[in-house]
Amino acid sequence: MFRLPAARTIGRSLADFAKAEQGNIAVIFAIALVPILSFVGAAVDYSRAVQARSAMQAALDSTALMLSKDLSMNTITQDQIGTKAQAYFNALFTDKNALPSVTVNATYTASTSMGSTVLVTGTGSYTTTFMKIAGYPQLGINTSSTSAWGNTRMRVAMALDNTGSMASSGKIGALRTAASNLVDQLSALAKNPGDVYISVVPFAKDVNVGSSNYTQSWLDWTDWDAANGSNTCTARNQWGSCTSWTWVPKNHNTWTGCVTDRTQSYDTMNTTPTSGNTATLFPADEYYENSEHYCKTGNSPYLQPIMPLSYDWTGIKTMITAMQPTGGTNQPIGLAWAWMTLQQSTPMNAPAQDPNYIYKQAIILLSDGLNTEDRWPSYGDGRTQFNGLIDARQKILCDNIKAQGITIYTVQVNTGSDPTSAVMQYCASSTDKFYLVTSATQTVSVFQDIGNSLSKLRVAR
Repeated sequence: MFRLPAARTIGRSLADFAKAEQGNIAVIFAIALVPILSFVGAAVDYSRAVQARSAMQAALDSTALMLSKDLSMNTITQDQIGTKAQAYFNALFTDKNALPSVTVNATYTASTSMGSTVLVTGTGSYTTTFMKIAGYPQLGINTSSTSAWGNTRMRVAMALDNTGSMASSGKIGALRTAASNLVDQLSALAKNPGDVYISVVPFAKDVNVGSSNYTQSWLDWTDWDAANGSNTCTARNQWGSCTSWTWVPKNHNTWTGCVTDRTQSYDTMNTTPTSGNTATLFPADEYYENSEHYCKTGNSPYLQPIMPLSYDWTGIKTMITAMQPTGGTNQPIGLAWAWMTLQQSTPMNAPAQDPNYIYKQAIILLSDGLNTEDRWPSYGDGRTQFNGLIDARQKILCDNIKAQGITIYTVQVNTGSDPTSAVMQYCASSTDKFYLVTSATQTVSVFQDIGNSLSKLRVAR
């Protein structure tokens, strides 16, 4: 069969077109471009919505916490909860461009036995940019936050530096004010007796556990007996001259109440003392420096006895007001005894914990100087610490305390030229729980900030 030349030319062109592949990619891309852009746009919208939801969650969390604090302290009524929740949220929410209108609701559930809760919910709509092409002009965003209080009880131990250097620059006065204010701040969180307990441990080289405890089996009298007493004649010759002398320790009721560090490694532990293991006992001490007796009640100054966990707010503040600066710095012994006051065993015998409640425990350590002395003369001489040996013991102690779930706040009052304390930074449970105070007047505001942090532990879940 024969074709005309023109027909043959057209036929070859059509065949070549049918076999050509160069334009297929462009066609396929053009077809796929719409869904690709839709997916990308949806991802952008979704990411923006997630960011807005995160900002909403953060604002709701803070709103719930603030409401719970107001309700626990009776500063608002139940009728005001909704209005107050919306006001708090509006002030806290930071992504109003994405969510210009968020409706906040709050539900309060009261309980006198197992604690109260406030549930705060937020509802808003995010206007999409790309997804509206696919028929989704808005994305609903909902989230909530719950805060509880009353089912959480708090126990706080304050280890407070009462060393001689606290006498300068108004530091001891500022400490008394700050610690007393903290007692007021925390006691306001207690709705029932036992909701909040506070102990106070004044420390220098030693701590004073109270001279009335001289009959307690948890004391080790070995060193005290060797240092306190007199030689008594036990034999005389025919002319009446003494031929034999015997060392007779003083009666233990003359002891003035101080104890020093326990034998290592019990100095860094909260092991209950047992009479069968002398190393676990607390060594009785007569604390003298420069001919001054720092534990003898009636002397001025002298180290105040430890106040065990208590909710006798007036008694605690009276003891704080009586604190006086005296002696050298041994932060570990203050920390160790603050820890002991939280233990439900000898020698401090903290009140038993009710299993129906959650307990939060914290220690606040304040010191205005670096460690200078402890039980071991080779570790420091009261003016200088040798080779960081006291700090090394303190780090082990802090590790053990934090391992028990206790939060540690540390405050260094550095009004002079001391370096920033590395061991106090180490001991703090987190970087925001270490405070460097360069003026005594700052102590009050720092303790208030710690009180705010502790309030969150008390009311937040």
